[in-house]
Amino acid sequence: MTGRTPRLRRVRRFVPGGRTTKKGATPKVVALGGGMGLSASLAALRRITGDLTAVVTVADDGGSSGRLRDELGVLPPGDLRKALAALCGDDDWGQTWARVIQHRFESEGELHDHAVGNLLIVALWEQLGDHVQALDLVGRLLGAHGRVLPMSAVPLELQAQVRGHDAARPDAVSTVRGQATVALTPGEVLSVHVVPEDPPAVPEAVAAVRDADWVVLGPGSWFSSVIPHLLVPELREALEETKARKVLSLNLAPQPGETDGFSPQRHLEVLARHAPKLGFDVVLADKAAVPDIEGLTVAAKQLVGSEVELAVVAARGDDARPGAGPAPDRHDPELLAAAYDRIFRMHGRIGPWR
Repeated sequence: MTGRTPRLRRVRRFVPGGRTTKKGATPKVVALGGGMGLSASLAALRRITGDLTAVVTVADDGGSSGRLRDELGVLPPGDLRKALAALCGDDDWGQTWARVIQHRFESEGELHDHAVGNLLIVALWEQLGDHVQALDLVGRLLGAHGRVLPMSAVPLELQAQVRGHDAARPDAVSTVRGQATVALTPGEVLSVHVVPEDPPAVPEAVAAVRDADWVVLGPGSWFSSVIPHLLVPELREALEETKARKVLSLNLAPQPGETDGFSPQRHLEVLARHAPKLGFDVVLADKAAVPDIEGLTVAAKQLVGSEVELAVVAARGDDARPGAGPAPDRHDPELLAAAYDRIFRMHGRIGPWR
């Protein structure tokens, strides 16, 4: 016990927002998304800034999160937990806690498949009665290099208009309910919305976006993790009005079901359809994931008013031999960090950092 005390004191130097250097030393960055896409972005961004905030979707209704949401009426904690794990440091303390909160129980009973971090977050919500205060406390315990906030204070239900969800009626458009179902639909997602409509944003999330130097949206499940942020009116308005520069980070590959067959340009089209007033400074894409560079460049300029930055950000394959190919669905945190850092340096700065 005594051997851990000094480590805990060091952890407590991390304050909400993750600032570990004096004010103004690094850019204030806000990353929005959910699931593994946001985790990839956070694992990269924590390497290049000491002032990082994650704003996380709260529409998950599957697995452990869905069970806790149904039983206790709480926000789904799973994507929040993943974001906290991604912000853990690479030292023993950070990696140990990252593994602990991601650990899932295996049993024949009710605890089966519940993640430790989900239970910890929900317990603190019940103890403190405050979503933000509880997540800040978990972040301090983990030594997280940043802050994690939910995008809304109420759990949301994702609904989508899908053509061909019923294989027996391939041309019929139906309403599909629930993030887990939308993510796996065999049909073509046309649009999404959330219930309740016009949900309240978490004030700290809105303030972070308005006060940021850079905002990063994506990568992630396009309809179920990225676009939902644009369906919270106060958050969408903050994104439209902030003086921060904005990066739209595209996926490495279409997601089976949700965006099957989507080109990079198609991703921009559906995003612009859901938030036509929202512009970006840069669209970041992996070189190998863009078969039509000219088409993406034109679409980026026309749809979201941005330049395209191509970089190698995909992880190499599990095969460690020289020449191993890229892993088309995983970002390399070091390569992604280098891409973000280059964008931040090349495309101007807002705020007195560096």
